[in-house]
Amino acid sequence: MVLSPIVAFALIGLGSGGLIAGIGLGVVLSYRGGGVINLSAGVLAMLSGFCYWALDTGYFGITFPTGWAITLTIVFALVVGVVFEFGVVRPLRGQPPLAKLTATLGFFVSAQAAVVLGFGEEARPQPPILPSGIVSILGYTVPVSSFWIAGIVLAVTLLFVGAFRWSRFGLGTRAAAENEAYATLYGLSPNGLSLANTLLMSLAMGLVGLLGASIAEVDSSTLPLMIVPALAAATFGSLNSFTVTYIAGMLIGMAESVLIFFSSQSWFPTNGIGNPLPGVQELMIFVVLVVAMFFRAGKIPGRGDIVERRLPPAPRPRAPLKAAMKWVPLCAFLMWALPFGFREGLITSLIAAVSLLSLVVITGFVGQLSIVQLALAGVAGFTVSHFFINFGIGFPWAAIIGVLLATVVGLISGFPALRVRGVSLVVLTLAAAVAIENFGFTNSTWGASVTGSLVPAPSLFGFNFGPNASFHGIDGAEPSPLFGWFCLVVLTVIALWVCNLRRSRLGQEMLAVRANERAAAASGVNVRNVKLIGFAIAAAIAGVSGVLLAYSYGSITADSYDTLVAISLIAFIYICGITTVPGAIQGGLIYTGGLLAYAILDWFGLQGNWLNLLVGFLVIASLVLRPEGGATYLFYRSKRPASEVTS
Repeated sequence: MVLSPIVAFALIGLGSGGLIAGIGLGVVLSYRGGGVINLSAGVLAMLSGFCYWALDTGYFGITFPTGWAITLTIVFALVVGVVFEFGVVRPLRGQPPLAKLTATLGFFVSAQAAVVLGFGEEARPQPPILPSGIVSILGYTVPVSSFWIAGIVLAVTLLFVGAFRWSRFGLGTRAAAENEAYATLYGLSPNGLSLANTLLMSLAMGLVGLLGASIAEVDSSTLPLMIVPALAAATFGSLNSFTVTYIAGMLIGMAESVLIFFSSQSWFPTNGIGNPLPGVQELMIFVVLVVAMFFRAGKIPGRGDIVERRLPPAPRPRAPLKAAMKWVPLCAFLMWALPFGFREGLITSLIAAVSLLSLVVITGFVGQLSIVQLALAGVAGFTVSHFFINFGIGFPWAAIIGVLLATVVGLISGFPALRVRGVSLVVLTLAAAVAIENFGFTNSTWGASVTGSLVPAPSLFGFNFGPNASFHGIDGAEPSPLFGWFCLVVLTVIALWVCNLRRSRLGQEMLAVRANERAAAASGVNVRNVKLIGFAIAAAIAGVSGVLLAYSYGSITADSYDTLVAISLIAFIYICGITTVPGAIQGGLIYTGGLLAYAILDWFGLQGNWLNLLVGFLVIASLVLRPEGGATYLFYRSKRPASEVTS
């Protein structure tokens, strides 16, 4: 193969590589300064990008000259950094790493909702601030902006390297990261150092948002999801090295660009309809991240915080059967009596509650926060669709096969947890979710085209109990209460089973692994088997929710199991209580598209993004004030024996 086009496309990738490296530098700064793995770094860059676009185009009624727009954008980025420090980082100092990471997810959800509410979902063409010329290299044209972006980010990287290696500020940051107590005794202020690093991070993200105008339009998802390759780059640097993060980010961006060239070649795999196989770039990033986790980083290094709290307790369920006998009949009646919009919202809440139960098992019981659960639901949902389309297999066999396949994929996704854990696993499962969505669900062969993939209504022996069943509610409209009752039965069975799991010996072993893996192993618990069983159970529950969601929609697309939706699911369950079944049920009720969201829309005319805007703030508030979650506090707030609480 001629090397000329490969070299040219690699040079074109310097632009995206610079943005990836820049966001990676922000991740390193957040972790060095405050011990936070900042999954919202790309969101901060997105906010700066929208700020610059609005100021430069006169969106707010006043058009600023380019110089003033850039200056005000940098100021805006610093203000957002202050908000991030005092609203996210400072209140959670001393909290478990997973709590800090979840708080950044809350900021992610709120910031993205605010952008959609303020600017809409469509992409905005930003006026570029870099030269827009081209140069000819080996017979191919390469934008000059790519070299500018790579050079500017390199200069910032060298500045950070020098500051952290030779300045008192850099040495103080390193000392506070290793042992805050000793750093305080030497007269250093961990809070002050954290604020300074956060401001540097926000300044870097403001710069990324400005530089991104030269190679891409600004929207609500591109820069936020660029956090995945940025995390891969930062992980190669062990969340500590600016130099390695920059080099890894540039190489990832260049490799992505070369893959774009490869996809135009005749030998490149296609999706069955002649188009290049989608999602190869995301799959490459996932593989790179796996390599980084296993061979470069091993695990993300810990920090010497003065105080570190444990995860919230997972209380023993109280009379779950009695509670089911109380609430299930009421829900069944409402399914028939509510108007069609509220009935549809209630069905969505029931399905969301099933999905959240998978997080209760894998995170609340086993202590492994996984973002891949909704992607596993998608595996089951698309299996149901394609088994019907390709083989004519319907309910229940397609559903059973879908759940089994989701379980297998979930078990495979659990194997990295044998080597990496905690926040490292979150990073890995986030990359896995993006890879599955883009490589699997957007492929028309085993996923869906833009128009969607058909899902038949569930029926058994000729009896249709899907959303379009002939039996209607009191208003005579669809969806049919029969499908709602089916979802209610499934949720009740799974919820009761999860309650019994918490009480069982296996549940006790899961909690022991969550509390301390070494201590659990010393007491005779097979940590490896418990983790894998936990992943398998959680994946099966996620698969059930995916099947129900597919039946509910009747036609599914990749957006049905979007990664951003998966992030919002974690936010909802953390608010209500990620360690309890009532937390999952409450989370389903307030979930976007669920019963509460429809009520807000019907009564006040406010769309679901307003709820997402509020939810992000509630996640942070609950982590600070009620880390056990609202449902846990409401259902288990009375005094109980210490033996019933396991941290």
